[in-house]
Amino acid sequence: MTRTVLESKSKTVTIGFDEPFCVIGERINPTGRKVLAAQLEAGDFSTVEKDALEQVACGAMVLDVNAGVVYNSNPDPNQTEPPLMRKMIELVQGLVDVPLCIDSSVPGALEAGLAAAEGRPLLNSVTGEEERLEAILPLVKKYNVPVVAISNDDTGISEDPDVRFAVAKKIVERAADFGIPAHDIVVDPLVMPVGAMASAGQQVFALVRKLREELGVNTTCGASNISFGLPHRHGINAAFLPMAIGAGMTSAIMNPVRPVEMEAIRAANFLMNHDANGSEWIKFSRVLDEVKEGIPFPEASQKAAQSGGGGRRGRDGGGRRRRPG
Repeated sequence: MTRTVLESKSKTVTIGFDEPFCVIGERINPTGRKVLAAQLEAGDFSTVEKDALEQVACGAMVLDVNAGVVYNSNPDPNQTEPPLMRKMIELVQGLVDVPLCIDSSVPGALEAGLAAAEGRPLLNSVTGEEERLEAILPLVKKYNVPVVAISNDDTGISEDPDVRFAVAKKIVERAADFGIPAHDIVVDPLVMPVGAMASAGQQVFALVRKLREELGVNTTCGASNISFGLPHRHGINAAFLPMAIGAGMTSAIMNPVRPVEMEAIRAANFLMNHDANGSEWIKFSRVLDEVKEGIPFPEASQKAAQSGGGGRRGRDGGGRRRRPG
């Protein structure tokens, strides 16, 4: 069975066909978040701290860290992003004990994050573009880390799933030339919005099966892409995730601070026999009981973590909150 091993200083997370679905928290990302972008440029990391703690409490097993801010004072990300990435990596791993996913389109920022990260982070990402392959694969080899491989190349993003599979295969083969094994490649087959392409869900499910069976790789995606532009997006996401898991998808970059999506993943883990005796489902059900009584999901999750997973029925029954890790 393919296993992709990620590590923090004190914790190991394995992405694999026979493992619980790996939730990679997406919220430490200023893209589309003007307030967060402004805070980061001003040196204010309070939202980053809050997002890190809440996501882990709600069930994120890995945290994606993206420092993609275009400063008003300096629009060159090659200058500004590497030191910001280092600062954010150091801050987040000082707060929580989960492995990190270092996310950037700037190679210098990726290397700054790799230099600062403890353990074995996931690198996000490489594509099939020649320039990107030549820039990123040596970093993957140098630091001995796994990498997200996104199925687009110099021709762009194809709507043809066979073309996206071919790009993924190319990346796996090129990585092998660098001595990077397939188990350290986590392929993102690219989820198209179902509102724009009716077959988007069917495409990705078929692609995930093919990637698993023919290339033997783990897979991930930006889960919310499936519902882009549609109303009541979280219901669509919550239906998509278990179907993707059933097709063989092993991780997703997503927002864990949404109970409907996390409920779907917990249930899917149980149904896929990746939750022994349903113990995690039972713990999570107690969190949902708290949410039904009006307690916000992050607070109920933090409370459950404090009491050993029992929520308000836990051993201490207290409402005091502490930082995970």
